[in-house]
Amino acid sequence: MKLRHSEKIAFVTGAGSGIGRETAITLAREGASVLVSDINLEAAKQTTRLIEEAGGVALATKVDVRNRADIATAANIAMENWGALHLLVNNAGLVTKHSFEDLTEEAWDLVLDVNLKGQFLVAQEIALRIAASGGGAIVNLSSVEALVVVTSGSTAQPHYNASKGAIPTFTKALAIELAPKNIRVNCVAPGPIATDFFNLEVVTSDAGLEFMKQRLLVQRVGLPSDIASAISWLLSEEASWIDGVQLPVDGGWLTR
Repeated sequence: MKLRHSEKIAFVTGAGSGIGRETAITLAREGASVLVSDINLEAAKQTTRLIEEAGGVALATKVDVRNRADIATAANIAMENWGALHLLVNNAGLVTKHSFEDLTEEAWDLVLDVNLKGQFLVAQEIALRIAASGGGAIVNLSSVEALVVVTSGSTAQPHYNASKGAIPTFTKALAIELAPKNIRVNCVAPGPIATDFFNLEVVTSDAGLEFMKQRLLVQRVGLPSDIASAISWLLSEEASWIDGVQLPVDGGWLTR
């Protein structure tokens, strides 16, 4: 049986841990050769080792998504080694713990540069290669915080909400502009996922789960594999008539 991503070449940002690592592993398991990129090269190499140990094909590269030269260099590595690029997962992201009152310009700029400008820079560079390879698909990572402010205390992280709130519309704009190049663009909005990004101890604690169950319809914390599976499907031919949408993968968080 042909694997879902046989003969496809994928570029995954922030693939050294969490959702990015699980996505890279999933795409490789389903037949793709994966360029594993992360600002932490050792973490990217570890993901690559996991893929290779499972019989997959991957290369590791250091990429700061705020740096166009890093992105272009990584893209060229994929083209030189595999001759094409078909799939992009714009996953790299971060958050700092700031309320509105204590939010600094430096923290605002950092989060917006990585979460939003980074997706723009990566998409702009990689879409050129995808188009030259005959087309493909892009998935951007949004968040349920694109639509609601999620907080267990009295403050939020306005810079994170602003950065993720822009992704669905950015995704639609890319979908419109890249459709003539045979490139589909969608985004996935994860709910609370058991990774260090969300403070693993808090998310998996009894108190944390009790708080989240007030919103969750599926009464468990999400796993990186839940998100990776959705991303893989949106990138595949099975989703070939889906373009420009945001898909919440959130255990029903946004339903209530």
